[in-house]
Amino acid sequence: MKLIRHAPDTRYAITGHGPGFVLLNDERMESSLVVSGDRILREWAGDFASLGESHFAQLLSFEPELVLLGTGAVFRFPHPALTRPLVEAGIGLEVMDTQAACRTYAVLSGEGRRVVAALLIP
Repeated sequence: MKLIRHAPDTRYAITGHGPGFVLLNDERMESSLVVSGDRILREWAGDFASLGESHFAQLLSFEPELVLLGTGAVFRFPHPALTRPLVEAGIGLEVMDTQAACRTYAVLSGEGRRVVAALLIP
């Protein structure tokens, strides 16, 4: 699916997605990553089973108001103990499949929100 870039002033935009990939500024990404309007963290976590508290702690450096966790093709909630760093910092977390997280990121970043998409791409 191709997405329309709503915020041309952002450095990084999700411009599309499909099974097993995300387009970041039209560059095909096939491994899990974290993206905000001005930063990217490549190869963030391997898959859902490998997620640990340290993965969520890494997201704090982005200083988001909201984190969108894309859990791959299947929607799954991480154990609350893993997301503790975000809860303690008062940062919102929305969990959805990766394709929904891509679409939501496009809308929220287009509104100028400090949103981070942590996307698992199996």
